[in-house]
Amino acid sequence: MIGAALRRGLQQEGHSVDWVHDARNAEAALAAQLYELVLLDLGLPDRDGLSLLAALRRAQSPVPVIISTARDAVADRVRGLDLGADDYLVKPYDLDELSARIRAVVRRRTGHPDNRMSWAGLSLEVATHEVSCDGKPVALSAREFNILQALLERPTAVVSRAQLEERLYGWDEEVASNAVEVHIHNLRRKLGEHRIKTVRGLGYSLGGER
Repeated sequence: MIGAALRRGLQQEGHSVDWVHDARNAEAALAAQLYELVLLDLGLPDRDGLSLLAALRRAQSPVPVIISTARDAVADRVRGLDLGADDYLVKPYDLDELSARIRAVVRRRTGHPDNRMSWAGLSLEVATHEVSCDGKPVALSAREFNILQALLERPTAVVSRAQLEERLYGWDEEVASNAVEVHIHNLRRKLGEHRIKTVRGLGYSLGGER
């Protein structure tokens, strides 16, 4: 019940969420694709979550990990952080606090010191989902916002359609073949046709000069 509620809440915040129930499936998922963040419960049915964390760090996985647990002893928190966790949340906690901690961890890993991203007249506020273009507010859907955020994180890099699909959709969500193209079309309509460049055969980029 807690897992289902967390997934719904994070999806409503605009995150794409894959939920696995044990360490074996978590390892398979992490080996198959890149994730922006792992929310790790320590009470897994097949092994202790800390052993999964230790294995990730031994393999030099850079994926950020936030521990979610009912264990509130200081020794448990210290061990989790020493093993490579980026943050530690003791249950019960509020979804707003979890969302804020996710933003903070992702900011540190992506090199953005605050919740605001900007490039060439575009400005995006991660915490409030506010976007402006040349100083004027722009209303975006959750998935349009996520695409723009992905592009703003590395504005001169090329982001592939597959990377954007992973950002937008979880395993149990059906993805239309042209879903990303539709969202890009809508973003160009709202932000200006010149804002997002198509790199043929590779993906999309903001490019240009700041």
